[in-house]
Amino acid sequence: MGFLDGKKCLITGLASKRSIAWGIASAMHRQGAELAFTYQGEKLCARVTDMAAELGSDIVIPMDVSHDEDIESAFAALKDRWEHLDIMVHSIGFAPREQLDGNYLDCVTREGSNIAHDISSYSFAAMGKVARHMMPRGGAMLTLSYLGAIRSIPQYNVMGPAKASLEANVRFMAAATGELGIRVNGISAGPIKTLAASGVGNFRRMLQMGAEGNPMKRNISIDEVGNAAAFLCSDLASGITGEILMVDNGYSTVGTPQVGSQND
Repeated sequence: MGFLDGKKCLITGLASKRSIAWGIASAMHRQGAELAFTYQGEKLCARVTDMAAELGSDIVIPMDVSHDEDIESAFAALKDRWEHLDIMVHSIGFAPREQLDGNYLDCVTREGSNIAHDISSYSFAAMGKVARHMMPRGGAMLTLSYLGAIRSIPQYNVMGPAKASLEANVRFMAAATGELGIRVNGISAGPIKTLAASGVGNFRRMLQMGAEGNPMKRNISIDEVGNAAAFLCSDLASGITGEILMVDNGYSTVGTPQVGSQND
């Protein structure tokens, strides 16, 4: 038996088995949750359908979070299969590639900023507006952030302000849904080599610095993020809402990179 037995969970943002969304979905499945998935664009349909089947799910729904009517249609389709929803996982972020390589002020544009904030931040609130009506018994909403929300990270550029907006969304959404018994939290994961992360300029250096600079001397895995997500969305975390949980091997806790070992 798992601590998510009987819970119904919607996972968004699944693109490959290197996705953080895959780590979360796998952890939720191990703990007994029933899963449903969304995908963006026909190119991902077959891939997401195959991965969903590996986790015992045949609920795969198209959704483009840049359009409110698409979000509403997706949840209407989900309601045809499930009477209620317990968990919603938002693992979606995007900025045009040219925004993520070079000096921030040289790269950032009004259009690029609007796109990054719309897809990476507002979409969580847009989904929450609809999902709450499928959570009459309460539930949990979860999103994925990064340290760039609170610190300047080279090349992360416009995604930093977008993630800062996302983290503010977590707090305001938690306040808006608390009386409904719905908890809203975020996970700020350390750098992981995913398809989305590959768009950030010099990402290999970010991985290297992350591993060298944290107390554990290694990068985080999607399974570790998944396990943390499963906990936050379970009744074990019933007193936690409006929080951003750092899952980064302690990188965010050190004042300077801890290169080498103190035992050398």
